[in-house]
Amino acid sequence: MRKAIALLSAAAAVATLGGIVGPVASAVEPDGPDLVDTGQGKLVWSSCNDTATPALQCAMLEVPVDYADPRGRKIKIKLNRLPATAPKDKQQGPILLNPGGPGDSGLWMPAYISGQIPADVASTYDWIGFDPRGTNGSDPHVICDAHYFDAERPDYQPDQGTSKAWLKKAAGYAADCAADWSWLLPHMTTVDNARDLDSIRRALGVPKINFYGGSWGTSLGSTYGQLFPSHVRRMVLDSIVGPTISWYDHNVLQDQEHQRRFDAFADWTAKADSVYHLGTDAKAVEQAYYRVEDALRKEPADAAPATGKVGPAELEDTFYGGGYNFLRWPRMATVLSAYLTQHDTRPLSIAYNKYAAPGADDGAFPAYNAAQCTENAWPRDWEFWKKDQAKVNATAPFYTYNNMWYNAACMFWPYQGNPTGRLKITGKGLPPVLLFQATEDPATPYQGGLAMHDALPGSKLVVQNGGSFHEILFHGNACLDDTFTAYLRDGSLPQGKGRIAKTCAPEADPTPVYVTPPPATAKALTAAPAAPLPPTDPEAVRGVLR
Repeated sequence: MRKAIALLSAAAAVATLGGIVGPVASAVEPDGPDLVDTGQGKLVWSSCNDTATPALQCAMLEVPVDYADPRGRKIKIKLNRLPATAPKDKQQGPILLNPGGPGDSGLWMPAYISGQIPADVASTYDWIGFDPRGTNGSDPHVICDAHYFDAERPDYQPDQGTSKAWLKKAAGYAADCAADWSWLLPHMTTVDNARDLDSIRRALGVPKINFYGGSWGTSLGSTYGQLFPSHVRRMVLDSIVGPTISWYDHNVLQDQEHQRRFDAFADWTAKADSVYHLGTDAKAVEQAYYRVEDALRKEPADAAPATGKVGPAELEDTFYGGGYNFLRWPRMATVLSAYLTQHDTRPLSIAYNKYAAPGADDGAFPAYNAAQCTENAWPRDWEFWKKDQAKVNATAPFYTYNNMWYNAACMFWPYQGNPTGRLKITGKGLPPVLLFQATEDPATPYQGGLAMHDALPGSKLVVQNGGSFHEILFHGNACLDDTFTAYLRDGSLPQGKGRIAKTCAPEADPTPVYVTPPPATAKALTAAPAAPLPPTDPEAVRGVLR
């Protein structure tokens, strides 16, 4: 065993060139025997004291920072569990759940997802949620700059002044992260998180796990399946990150798809001109949006109860989520209509607080950067970014610069990794995997679902043709949800041949309605704290992978 660790440590050293640390630095034997020392602790479950779900149990699991040094420094992963209630001979083991991010909490998932499927199936599984390493309730919770997202931020549209401001801001963020967390950041990749999944499996004392992952969770699940194929019983991937595309190129695809969704919103709003009075064609609605953005450059709006002001950057952050969830469209159209027809900023403040106001710290952003910046060799030259992103912006102006600055810390990240890309996914040894993908998803574009199906022999791809939800299950679409339930029930898969095994119809567009602020809004806004949308809110966005 010590010889194996020594060899792996040597491999990690070879992978470290000129300060560049890649995912190999955390490597251990893939799919090795359970006798291998992984350094994880034991699970001690106790009540979560959740009044809504009294049966929910919580635990902390100790895992090594670096799996190449399992006896070294440890961190803790927070988990919860909704135990199976079916008779023992009917139980199907644990199903681990991840909503994406990277870095989003999965603790809401056991109670929520088990409640979305028939009780006779839900009762046969132990539903396991967890907070990925370094995030949320796990210990430590990495914070690099608690005020990074405070309003009012610099304008996303680049000119000499705003570009300098954002470059300074992004470089400072990367430096702050490295100054405080250099011992952990190189070990927060998707591979590290996948190894945590296997530590959870070991601690649960089971030979195999089931897995559901959405958004980045599909990268996590496929990575786990590549490393530990014999430990997978069933796996569902929902809204899929392509297995080979670089994170930089993935963002370019997102820009193009977000533009399509913004165009779709504008077209929907134009057809409801009698409600919103923004124009009868999509171009007029898009011009209305940019008029509001220009006005906020001159006079930012009140952000209360959030601190600061809503400027053009905050407006863009408020609106981009409409690409993930079209149930936001009525509120978004109301924001523009109220501002332009009545100069009423209350709907804008409400929408900003619901969708975009920052929390108490920088949330999952350190984990997002630690995974994405470290897993690929990002461009380091600002001149390249400036020229390349200008080309993208020429055809996709709605989201390009927002997305560029959100990811700009990767330009300066000190642990940039593997120039050949992420772990290669082949599916060797895996059981059939069930894949779900919407054709209009802007966060994980359709090409990713096709590429993952091609990479996983035996997988079955279910496509929602015309669908646009990011994470398409559990929105009340029986065609999708029943397919998921059948697979969990007994492993049944759709039998269609070819790349697409089953096609489902999209949900209907929302009914246009003017979302009138309640009379007490102004008073309530000064008193009520900003809060993220719960996963049960129809306007919530889950598994956000920017």
